[in-house]
Amino acid sequence: MTVSDWPDSLDVVQVRFARPTDRLEEVTRFYVDGLGLNELYRFENHAGYDGVMLGLPGTDYHLEFTTHADGSPGAAPSSDHLLVLYFSSEARMYETVERLGEFGVEPVATENPYWAANGAIAFPDPDGWQVVLMPRPVF
Repeated sequence: MTVSDWPDSLDVVQVRFARPTDRLEEVTRFYVDGLGLNELYRFENHAGYDGVMLGLPGTDYHLEFTTHADGSPGAAPSSDHLLVLYFSSEARMYETVERLGEFGVEPVATENPYWAANGAIAFPDPDGWQVVLMPRPVF
């Protein structure tokens, strides 16, 4: 087995990270227009839920944001709950940093000093969840 293979005992073909928000449209704009993810799918009034799935090219890895007609808990539980995106180079990371700046989002300090010590820059999404941009892969 190589690092890129799933274990035989875990035959997974897609991964989704999902969380609720009370700011679905603002969160969608942040991740699509600000960060640059693709909108893969959107749904409305599914058992009281509206939602959107966002991801990198393809559909193997994506984020889902939902909101419920009765409200959804959207506050980040702590500043150390992170979505980390690893870029192929510092130059490519800074293209996204610049786009987020033009989008009006200011960087924030991370709780763990590891990220800044390794060249990362963090930005809060509209709910306060931090997205950390890393200039290079770890592996």
